[in-house]
Amino acid sequence: MAEPEEPSRRLRRRIAEGPVLAVPGAANALTARVIEDLGFEAVYVSGAGIANTFHGTPDIGLVTLTELAAHVAAIRDAVEVPLLVDADTGFGNPVGVRHAVQVLERAGADAIQIEDQESPKRCGHFEGKRIVSKADMVQKVRAAADARRNDDVVLIARTDARVLEGLDAAIDRAGAYLDAGADVAFVEAPQSVEEVRLLPSLLDAPQVINLVQGGKTPLLSLAELAGFRLALFANISLQASVYGMQRVLGTLLATGSITPEMQGEVVNWEERQRVVRKPYFDALEEHYESSLPEVSDAR
Repeated sequence: MAEPEEPSRRLRRRIAEGPVLAVPGAANALTARVIEDLGFEAVYVSGAGIANTFHGTPDIGLVTLTELAAHVAAIRDAVEVPLLVDADTGFGNPVGVRHAVQVLERAGADAIQIEDQESPKRCGHFEGKRIVSKADMVQKVRAAADARRNDDVVLIARTDARVLEGLDAAIDRAGAYLDAGADVAFVEAPQSVEEVRLLPSLLDAPQVINLVQGGKTPLLSLAELAGFRLALFANISLQASVYGMQRVLGTLLATGSITPEMQGEVVNWEERQRVVRKPYFDALEEHYESSLPEVSDAR
Protein backbone atom coordinates (compact mmCIF):
# COMPACT_ATOMS: atom_id res chain seq x y z
CA MET A 1 0.00 0.00 0.00
CA ALA A 2 1.38 3.42 -0.96
CA GLU A 3 2.21 5.84 1.82
CA PRO A 4 -0.30 8.71 2.14
CA GLU A 5 0.90 11.93 0.54
CA GLU A 6 2.20 14.47 3.07
CA PRO A 7 -0.01 17.58 3.37
CA SER A 8 2.71 19.96 2.19
CA ARG A 9 3.42 17.92 -0.91
CA ARG A 10 -0.31 17.55 -1.57
CA LEU A 11 -0.72 21.31 -1.34
CA ARG A 12 2.24 22.00 -3.61
CA ARG A 13 0.92 19.57 -6.21
CA ARG A 14 -2.59 21.02 -5.96
CA ILE A 15 -1.25 24.54 -6.51
CA ALA A 16 0.75 23.40 -9.52
CA GLU A 17 -2.09 21.50 -11.15
CA GLY A 18 -5.03 23.78 -10.37
CA PRO A 19 -7.82 24.66 -10.64
CA VAL A 20 -8.24 27.48 -8.13
CA LEU A 21 -8.45 26.13 -4.58
CA ALA A 22 -10.93 27.72 -2.14
CA VAL A 23 -9.32 28.02 1.29
CA PRO A 24 -11.52 29.18 4.18
CA GLY A 25 -9.88 30.75 7.20
CA ALA A 26 -9.88 29.32 10.71
CA ALA A 27 -8.94 30.97 13.99
CA ASN A 28 -9.09 27.78 16.02
CA ALA A 29 -9.22 24.01 15.81
CA LEU A 30 -13.03 23.80 15.95
CA THR A 31 -13.43 25.98 12.88
CA ALA A 32 -10.76 23.95 11.10
CA ARG A 33 -12.68 20.77 11.96
CA VAL A 34 -15.84 22.21 10.39
CA ILE A 35 -13.92 23.28 7.27
CA GLU A 36 -12.35 19.85 6.80
CA ASP A 37 -15.58 18.02 7.64
CA LEU A 38 -17.43 19.93 4.93
CA GLY A 39 -14.92 18.77 2.34
CA PHE A 40 -12.59 21.71 1.80
CA GLU A 41 -9.07 20.69 0.82
CA ALA A 42 -7.08 23.15 2.97
CA VAL A 43 -7.36 25.58 5.88
CA TYR A 44 -5.97 29.11 6.14
CA VAL A 45 -4.82 29.91 9.69
CA SER A 46 -5.84 33.55 9.81
CA GLY A 47 -3.78 36.02 11.82
CA ALA A 48 -6.73 38.40 11.86
CA GLY A 49 -8.97 35.60 13.07
CA ILE A 50 -6.62 34.72 15.91
CA ALA A 51 -6.34 38.38 16.93
CA ASN A 52 -10.14 38.72 16.93
CA THR A 53 -10.92 35.50 18.78
CA PHE A 54 -7.93 35.04 21.08
CA HIS A 55 -7.35 38.67 22.10
CA GLY A 56 -10.63 40.28 21.09
CA THR A 57 -8.63 42.89 19.16
CA PRO A 58 -8.45 44.02 15.53
CA ASP A 59 -5.75 42.78 13.17
CA ILE A 60 -3.02 45.25 14.18
CA GLY A 61 -0.05 42.96 14.82
CA LEU A 62 -0.64 41.95 18.44
CA VAL A 63 -0.41 38.19 17.97
CA THR A 64 3.00 36.83 18.99
CA LEU A 65 4.91 34.04 17.28
CA THR A 66 4.45 31.82 20.33
CA GLU A 67 0.69 32.35 20.26
CA LEU A 68 0.50 31.73 16.52
CA ALA A 69 2.57 28.54 16.75
CA ALA A 70 0.36 27.21 19.56
CA HIS A 71 -2.74 27.77 17.44
CA VAL A 72 -1.10 26.10 14.42
CA ALA A 73 -0.10 23.08 16.52
CA ALA A 74 -3.62 22.69 17.92
CA ILE A 75 -5.15 22.93 14.45
CA ARG A 76 -2.57 20.51 13.03
CA ASP A 77 -3.62 17.92 15.61
CA ALA A 78 -7.29 18.41 14.72
CA VAL A 79 -7.21 18.11 10.91
CA GLU A 80 -5.27 16.32 8.19
CA VAL A 81 -5.68 18.85 5.37
CA PRO A 82 -2.85 21.25 4.52
CA LEU A 83 -2.50 24.38 6.65
CA LEU A 84 -1.64 27.76 5.13
CA VAL A 85 -0.37 30.00 7.93
CA ASP A 86 -0.51 33.78 8.00
CA ALA A 87 2.79 34.88 9.59
CA ASP A 88 2.15 38.62 9.17
CA THR A 89 5.46 40.47 8.69
CA GLY A 90 7.56 37.49 9.73
CA PHE A 91 8.22 38.58 13.33
CA GLY A 92 11.30 40.69 12.82
CA ASN A 93 14.30 41.13 10.55
CA PRO A 94 15.52 38.35 8.22
CA VAL A 95 16.97 36.42 11.17
CA GLY A 96 13.63 36.71 12.95
CA VAL A 97 11.84 35.54 9.80
CA ARG A 98 14.15 32.54 9.58
CA HIS A 99 13.32 31.62 13.17
CA ALA A 100 9.58 32.12 12.61
CA VAL A 101 9.53 29.85 9.56
CA GLN A 102 11.28 27.08 11.44
CA VAL A 103 8.96 27.42 14.45
CA LEU A 104 5.83 27.37 12.28
CA GLU A 105 7.08 24.48 10.18
CA ARG A 106 7.66 22.44 13.35
CA ALA A 107 4.17 23.39 14.54
CA GLY A 108 2.64 21.94 11.37
CA ALA A 109 2.49 24.66 8.70
CA ASP A 110 2.41 23.45 5.10
CA ALA A 111 2.53 26.97 3.66
CA ILE A 112 3.78 30.15 5.30
CA GLN A 113 2.78 33.64 4.21
CA ILE A 114 4.79 36.77 4.98
CA GLU A 115 4.05 40.33 3.92
CA ASP A 116 5.92 43.56 3.24
CA GLN A 117 4.19 45.84 5.71
CA GLU A 118 6.06 47.60 8.46
CA SER A 119 5.59 46.17 11.93
CA PRO A 120 3.15 46.42 13.58
CA LYS A 121 1.07 45.53 10.55
CA ARG A 122 -2.58 46.21 9.79
CA CYS A 123 -5.24 44.19 8.07
CA GLY A 124 -4.67 44.40 4.32
CA HIS A 125 -8.04 46.11 3.90
CA PHE A 126 -7.48 48.76 6.61
CA GLU A 127 -6.33 52.29 5.92
CA GLY A 128 -3.02 53.58 7.28
CA LYS A 129 -0.75 50.75 6.11
CA ARG A 130 2.97 51.33 5.64
CA ILE A 131 5.37 49.07 3.78
CA VAL A 132 9.07 48.32 4.06
CA SER A 133 11.45 48.83 1.16
CA LYS A 134 11.49 46.25 -1.60
CA ALA A 135 15.10 45.41 -0.74
CA ASP A 136 14.24 44.73 2.90
CA MET A 137 11.40 42.40 1.96
CA VAL A 138 13.56 40.57 -0.56
CA GLN A 139 15.99 39.73 2.23
CA LYS A 140 13.12 38.46 4.39
CA VAL A 141 11.91 36.23 1.56
CA ARG A 142 15.43 34.89 1.05
CA ALA A 143 15.69 34.11 4.74
CA ALA A 144 12.30 32.38 4.74
CA ALA A 145 13.22 30.26 1.72
CA ASP A 146 16.55 29.26 3.27
CA ALA A 147 14.92 28.37 6.60
CA ARG A 148 12.65 25.60 5.33
CA ARG A 149 13.69 22.12 6.38
CA ASN A 150 11.01 20.57 4.20
CA ASP A 151 11.35 21.78 0.61
CA ASP A 152 7.66 21.06 0.01
CA VAL A 153 6.57 23.78 2.44
CA VAL A 154 5.11 26.54 0.25
CA LEU A 155 6.32 30.12 0.74
CA ILE A 156 3.74 32.82 -0.06
CA ALA A 157 5.00 36.40 -0.37
CA ARG A 158 2.38 39.11 -0.03
CA THR A 159 2.73 42.74 -1.04
CA ASP A 160 0.48 45.51 0.26
CA ALA A 161 1.87 48.02 -2.24
CA ARG A 162 -1.26 48.18 -4.43
CA VAL A 163 -3.08 50.65 -2.21
CA LEU A 164 0.02 52.75 -1.45
CA GLU A 165 2.03 52.75 -4.69
CA GLY A 166 -0.26 51.41 -7.41
CA LEU A 167 -0.66 48.14 -9.27
CA ASP A 168 2.55 48.40 -11.32
CA ALA A 169 4.65 48.83 -8.17
CA ALA A 170 2.87 45.91 -6.53
CA ILE A 171 3.60 43.67 -9.52
CA ASP A 172 7.25 44.76 -9.51
CA ARG A 173 7.55 43.87 -5.83
CA ALA A 174 5.78 40.53 -6.27
CA GLY A 175 8.15 39.61 -9.08
CA ALA A 176 11.17 40.48 -6.94
CA TYR A 177 9.85 38.32 -4.11
CA LEU A 178 9.38 35.39 -6.48
CA ASP A 179 12.95 35.82 -7.70
CA ALA A 180 14.10 35.77 -4.07
CA GLY A 181 12.58 32.34 -3.46
CA ALA A 182 8.82 32.69 -2.92
CA ASP A 183 6.65 30.02 -4.54
CA VAL A 184 3.39 31.97 -4.71
CA ALA A 185 2.69 35.68 -5.19
CA PHE A 186 -0.01 37.52 -3.25
CA VAL A 187 -0.96 41.03 -4.39
CA GLU A 188 -3.28 42.18 -1.63
CA ALA A 189 -6.36 44.33 -2.21
CA PRO A 190 -6.83 44.73 -5.97
CA GLN A 191 -9.62 47.25 -6.21
CA SER A 192 -11.67 46.48 -9.31
CA VAL A 193 -12.97 43.56 -11.30
CA GLU A 194 -10.63 44.57 -14.11
CA GLU A 195 -7.59 44.41 -11.84
CA VAL A 196 -8.58 41.03 -10.48
CA ARG A 197 -8.96 39.62 -13.97
CA LEU A 198 -5.68 41.15 -15.12
CA LEU A 199 -3.49 39.94 -12.25
CA PRO A 200 -3.00 36.29 -13.30
CA SER A 201 -1.46 37.41 -16.60
CA LEU A 202 1.06 39.78 -15.02
CA LEU A 203 3.25 37.25 -13.21
CA ASP A 204 4.55 33.89 -14.38
CA ALA A 205 3.82 32.15 -11.08
CA PRO A 206 0.87 30.92 -9.00
CA GLN A 207 -1.07 33.71 -7.32
CA VAL A 208 -3.38 34.18 -4.33
CA ILE A 209 -6.54 36.26 -4.23
CA ASN A 210 -8.02 37.29 -0.88
CA LEU A 211 -11.80 37.77 -0.80
CA VAL A 212 -12.91 39.74 2.25
CA GLN A 213 -16.56 40.58 2.83
CA GLY A 214 -16.57 44.36 3.31
CA GLY A 215 -13.01 44.72 2.00
CA LYS A 216 -11.49 46.51 -0.98
CA THR A 217 -11.52 43.61 -3.46
CA PRO A 218 -14.65 42.69 -5.47
CA LEU A 219 -16.21 39.42 -4.34
CA LEU A 220 -16.05 37.29 -7.48
CA SER A 221 -17.00 33.63 -7.73
CA LEU A 222 -14.47 30.84 -8.11
CA ALA A 223 -15.55 30.48 -11.73
CA GLU A 224 -14.40 34.07 -12.30
CA LEU A 225 -11.02 33.44 -10.63
CA ALA A 226 -9.77 30.71 -12.92
CA GLY A 227 -6.33 32.27 -13.38
CA PHE A 228 -5.53 32.14 -9.66
CA ARG A 229 -4.37 29.08 -7.76
CA LEU A 230 -5.53 29.99 -4.24
CA ALA A 231 -8.64 31.92 -3.21
CA LEU A 232 -8.62 32.84 0.46
CA PHE A 233 -11.89 33.34 2.31
CA ALA A 234 -9.96 34.32 5.39
CA ASN A 235 -12.67 35.49 7.75
CA ILE A 236 -16.06 34.43 6.39
CA SER A 237 -16.29 31.64 8.99
CA LEU A 238 -15.53 34.09 11.79
CA GLN A 239 -18.02 36.64 10.52
CA ALA A 240 -20.68 33.93 10.27
CA SER A 241 -20.01 32.77 13.83
CA VAL A 242 -20.22 36.31 15.24
CA TYR A 243 -23.52 36.80 13.40
CA GLY A 244 -24.88 33.53 14.73
CA MET A 245 -23.83 34.28 18.30
CA GLN A 246 -25.38 37.72 18.19
CA ARG A 247 -28.70 36.35 16.92
CA VAL A 248 -28.95 33.48 19.39
CA LEU A 249 -27.61 35.30 22.43
CA GLY A 250 -29.69 38.35 21.60
CA THR A 251 -32.79 36.16 21.64
CA LEU A 252 -31.73 34.64 24.96
CA LEU A 253 -31.22 38.09 26.46
CA ALA A 254 -34.57 39.32 25.18
CA THR A 255 -36.67 36.29 26.12
CA GLY A 256 -34.78 34.73 29.04
CA SER A 257 -35.09 31.26 27.54
CA ILE A 258 -33.93 28.95 24.79
CA THR A 259 -36.84 29.36 22.38
CA PRO A 260 -37.89 26.83 19.71
CA GLU A 261 -36.81 29.36 17.08
CA MET A 262 -33.36 29.55 18.66
CA GLN A 263 -33.01 25.77 18.57
CA GLY A 264 -33.45 25.93 14.82
CA GLU A 265 -30.37 28.16 14.53
CA VAL A 266 -27.88 25.99 16.43
CA VAL A 267 -26.46 22.52 15.77
CA ASN A 268 -27.87 19.81 17.97
CA TRP A 269 -25.92 17.96 20.65
CA GLU A 270 -25.19 14.94 18.47
CA GLU A 271 -23.85 17.00 15.57
CA ARG A 272 -21.61 19.02 17.89
CA GLN A 273 -20.08 15.83 19.27
CA ARG A 274 -19.65 14.35 15.80
CA VAL A 275 -17.75 17.39 14.54
CA VAL A 276 -15.27 17.19 17.42
CA ARG A 277 -14.86 13.42 16.83
CA LYS A 278 -16.27 12.10 20.09
CA PRO A 279 -16.96 8.64 18.55
CA TYR A 280 -13.28 8.44 17.56
CA PHE A 281 -12.11 9.22 21.08
CA ASP A 282 -14.69 6.83 22.56
CA ALA A 283 -13.24 4.09 20.34
CA LEU A 284 -9.74 4.95 21.51
CA GLU A 285 -10.77 4.65 25.14
CA GLU A 286 -12.44 1.29 24.46
CA HIS A 287 -9.38 0.04 22.61
CA TYR A 288 -6.97 0.83 25.41
CA GLU A 289 -9.31 -0.36 28.15
CA SER A 290 -9.89 -3.68 26.40
CA SER A 291 -6.16 -4.23 25.92
CA LEU A 292 -5.16 -3.68 29.57
CA PRO A 293 -2.94 -6.51 30.81
CA GLU A 294 -4.23 -8.59 33.69
CA VAL A 295 -2.64 -7.53 36.96
CA SER A 296 -2.23 -10.07 39.73
CA ASP A 297 -3.32 -9.13 43.26
CA ALA A 298 -0.66 -11.43 44.74
CA ARG A 299 1.84 -9.75 47.01
